[in-house]
Amino acid sequence: MPSALNHSCGGPLSLKVVGHNAGTSMDGVDLVHVHFTQDSPTAPLKMQLLHYGEYPMPKKLKARVMRLIKENTTTPEELAIVNIQLGEVITDAVHWFAEKNDFSVATDVDLIGGQGQTIWHLPLPELFEGNQSRAHLDMAEIAIIAASTGVTSLGNFRVSDMALGRQGCPLFAALDSLLLSHPTLNRAVQNIGGIANFSILPRGAVEECYDFDTGPGNVFIDAAVRYFTGGQQEYDKDGAMGQKGRVDQSVVDKVLQGPYFVHDIPKTTGRETFGDRMAEDICDEMLARGATPEDCVATITRITAKSLADAYERWGPPGGVDEIYMGGGGSYNPNIINYLKQRLPNTRIVPISEIGIPVGAKEALGFALLTLECFVGRPMIVPRRTESDRPGLVGQIQPGKNMHRIRQHVAQFWGDFPEEDVKCTTEMILLPSQCNT
Repeated sequence: MPSALNHSCGGPLSLKVVGHNAGTSMDGVDLVHVHFTQDSPTAPLKMQLLHYGEYPMPKKLKARVMRLIKENTTTPEELAIVNIQLGEVITDAVHWFAEKNDFSVATDVDLIGGQGQTIWHLPLPELFEGNQSRAHLDMAEIAIIAASTGVTSLGNFRVSDMALGRQGCPLFAALDSLLLSHPTLNRAVQNIGGIANFSILPRGAVEECYDFDTGPGNVFIDAAVRYFTGGQQEYDKDGAMGQKGRVDQSVVDKVLQGPYFVHDIPKTTGRETFGDRMAEDICDEMLARGATPEDCVATITRITAKSLADAYERWGPPGGVDEIYMGGGGSYNPNIINYLKQRLPNTRIVPISEIGIPVGAKEALGFALLTLECFVGRPMIVPRRTESDRPGLVGQIQPGKNMHRIRQHVAQFWGDFPEEDVKCTTEMILLPSQCNT
């Protein structure tokens, strides 16, 4: 068996990936087109963002999925149909994305990968009543995507991570650390989607990263806005509704005493815990005491903001966080950002677009990297402060028409590189983005 020092590799790696993410907010599908290159297995990985887009979730399907989750009642028939329909949405999104940005799915995409729509996420059974098991289900049938595009497609990253003994979320600490780990600064990468999560990147230690979900991000805010506008408005644009209201701190404190918020890390969550019904119950309780709809939105927004600040103080690195890079739709809400700046006055808080990544693109970018590493055959960095430090490949592969070509390409890249020397990527160079941020 040759050693890593005298191995022979057949050629550099060059693969273009479309990563996609259908987030908890269910407002649409985020897509990125990324070119990954690597001169050899021991050289730094290079990543260049070529295009970014957002494809709206069809309203009828969104309503069906939200009802399915909110009521927690369905049938095998409905699950089977929704899985296919969501796969068709991702397929349509990919074709729309390519046409809009003038690239060819057939010749400019080697792999497609991402998360389908999360239907149920149960990472902490001890927080639920009954005889529950750790489980996860997201849907967007990758067989539909591969057959319709001809491109080898990957999915089921979260349940793969869960099978290795972890919680399946957030899954982005490795990407965040490769992008933003700094030799002298403690950094964090904050995403405020439907659920809020962040990665902590301790100074000078790319493999010491860790991540977790802090709780609701936009999910409560969106639910309250839909509730008060009869579904005519989907979110609080620029925080306008919340800015008009008064925060009821007693409600904020009561909610933040709930079991999820006081639970130690690692922890992840979803709509199963923080769904529309809980948000509506908070609103009804406040309305009964004379609050206005604007007061309700302001208070619910403060729940998100305070849970973030509390989490930084409780679980941040020694010495605190020097810089926070913000992503996700909630990073546009001044009621959240201004509160964070008040609570963390010594922390520099900036949008992740500062490094050339659009605010909404980061999680789709994470799935693009997961897609690449699974197909290439490398494990990802295992975050610290998780239940299991067991490395492994995450994701499942559905071959497309291009499978033989890209499989040969990857085999030539590895050459006779020893399997026992295959390690996770710990150095990545972000090349200048070709899309507007």
